[in-house]
Amino acid sequence: MGNDNKKNIPPSFLSQHLTGLHNSSTSDDSAGSQSLRNIFQSEFGISLQSYYMLQEAVYWPGPHRPITHLSMSTSPENTKFTIQNLKESYQTGEELFVMVHAKDFNNNSKDYGGDFFQAKLFWSKSKASVFGDVVDLLNGSYSVRFLLPWVGEAQVAVRLIHSSEAVQVLKHHRDTDSDRVYYNGYYEAPGPNKTRLNEVVECNVKWDKNGLESLGTKNCCCEYSDPRTRETWRCKKPKSLPCSALVYHSMGSYRNRLTKEEKALMEETNKGIRGNENIIKILHSPGNKTIDVPEKCRPGLHTPVPAGFFLDDVWTSFVCNIRHFTLQTTTKCLKDKHIYMMGDSTMRQWFEFFVKTIPTLKQMNLHVQYNAGPLMAVDVENNIDLHWRAHGFPFRTLKTAVASLHYISNEIDDLAGGPHTIIMLNLGPHFTTYPLDFFTLRVLRIRKALLALLQRAPDTTVIIKTVNTGYKDIFGSDWYSLQLNRVLRWAFQDMDVYILDVWQMTACHYSKENIHPGPIIIKNEIDVLLSFICPA
Repeated sequence: MGNDNKKNIPPSFLSQHLTGLHNSSTSDDSAGSQSLRNIFQSEFGISLQSYYMLQEAVYWPGPHRPITHLSMSTSPENTKFTIQNLKESYQTGEELFVMVHAKDFNNNSKDYGGDFFQAKLFWSKSKASVFGDVVDLLNGSYSVRFLLPWVGEAQVAVRLIHSSEAVQVLKHHRDTDSDRVYYNGYYEAPGPNKTRLNEVVECNVKWDKNGLESLGTKNCCCEYSDPRTRETWRCKKPKSLPCSALVYHSMGSYRNRLTKEEKALMEETNKGIRGNENIIKILHSPGNKTIDVPEKCRPGLHTPVPAGFFLDDVWTSFVCNIRHFTLQTTTKCLKDKHIYMMGDSTMRQWFEFFVKTIPTLKQMNLHVQYNAGPLMAVDVENNIDLHWRAHGFPFRTLKTAVASLHYISNEIDDLAGGPHTIIMLNLGPHFTTYPLDFFTLRVLRIRKALLALLQRAPDTTVIIKTVNTGYKDIFGSDWYSLQLNRVLRWAFQDMDVYILDVWQMTACHYSKENIHPGPIIIKNEIDVLLSFICPA
């Protein structure tokens, strides 16, 4: 989903922290490797081979020389794409290949990979588009493959999301600067004469490196360790109130520590690449099976590239046979269902869609801060109850009660499951600034909870929503999100769950990219979602 790599050289990004997580003393490499093997096998059921597969999935190549000036980085102006072996016409189901040649600002061809490109085939008049599969050849060239799925016309569009040099900036700050997003903790306690004492302090994830250790050491902080997940949230100690007085949580602010040179690299972001403007003519191919998707939706299906395409603003999936739902069929599909949504605001968009679409589904006023929830809606007539809650710390939100923030794995552990239970979850935008090992541990705990749930109630429906495109900056770049998606896919690929790919949908649609997709995309996401719940 983005750049695939011609070869993978896996770095070890998890072992450093995992060994320290369970053993605070310094260990040699052999002891660390053995500890890592034990942790993955005993706690999460992950083999060492599977662990190395994860390292390969998130590996990203970079420059093989020091970058001393912006002019040495990839120039979106000088970089070009060419259509390979262009024909007068094509048939549906055929493939089109494009080659991208990266050049720097001095118009020199680059001889290494690592640029983050996105590509799509589109035709504005028919509101048609499909995601392109970009493969990094590791020599400054990139091959892009397109499937031709609709009859009519099409053009190629390629964007440089980040240069390989800008990706190194993103990696560096993820590894050293994870506290660039921080949070507020609000402490309250009774004061004299029925007053309330208040203090606000900085809070963040407890982690022993990546810049998160800067909050302080030893007795600097109040620590809040969850007994089940063993994750720890910590806040600087208030001056006069006890640690037990923490009541509310909110987003704090951002710290932009980019240097002048790094800012220059990041400014060359999300730029269109020039190339062939030829109109591709696509004719109907009678009996072509390549774009037919007869398979019924079921858990565990592979997500291809492309995963589908838009035509007249309607998404056709290549994963399985999806339906397009009306008000009546939506209500019928959700009848007698207990629906638990857990994640961020992009998951909350699904909650809002159902509340707006189904007239008999009434949202309850739980008197909570809306952005963090929890939220609940009930349809007594059709016996539907719908729940959404945030995924717990870290969560960028307005001031909300700490007691309302629950970890997803704990919520799953507390559900009985069964044929009337549907679980939908996502993780992503609130984790972009944190190290991959922190996110991976969170995902593995959710995986472990889902495995237990599906063992006690195998007829429970579980749907994992991927991260969509949207952000392009140092606090939430699409490159960060792409890495998180790869972790999600790795963790859940062998389970009886549905993976709903929204990355390709948001990357190729004509609407302006937003971390909160517009109504057209949300409706198409819901059609895929309901097709998972009520397959054709």
